[in-house]
Amino acid sequence: MQCQLCGKRATVHLTEIIDGQKVEQHLCEQCAQSEGITIKQHVPISSLLNDLVEAQRETKELTSLSCPQCDLSWSEFRKSGLLGCPNDYAAFEKPLLGLIERAHEGAVTHIGRVPENPTGKLSQQLKLLRFRQDLHRAIKEEDYETAAHLRDEISKYETN
Repeated sequence: MQCQLCGKRATVHLTEIIDGQKVEQHLCEQCAQSEGITIKQHVPISSLLNDLVEAQRETKELTSLSCPQCDLSWSEFRKSGLLGCPNDYAAFEKPLLGLIERAHEGAVTHIGRVPENPTGKLSQQLKLLRFRQDLHRAIKEEDYETAAHLRDEISKYETN
């Protein structure tokens, strides 16, 4: 079949129902894109099957998870949305991190709410908290010069 606009081989075939009438269009990829039609690439069936098998395996692993302290299972948690004890965070760490990342757009640490213009002691506590976070990051990145500077700043704030 040929493209209705340029005559090349048509690879995009559209069927629309307009006012009860069936309207077909046959276009090449370039003409379809110029008409504003987005082309979605097909996913191979083998890839879909692999993803399905992987998802089923993960589901089986998750359903076998349970807290050794309170015997709460992962499926019970998913139904109720409530954890049973503090030990559940360790028992369900991996799947919980995935849920938290999705819920908080990728963040896995709590930052919390603070006033826009903190004053006095709260301001000092926030600076100290930021220094400690920066220190932890510097140590993790093995930036020891920055870490030493931050350590000194923290000790200044703690002595005041």
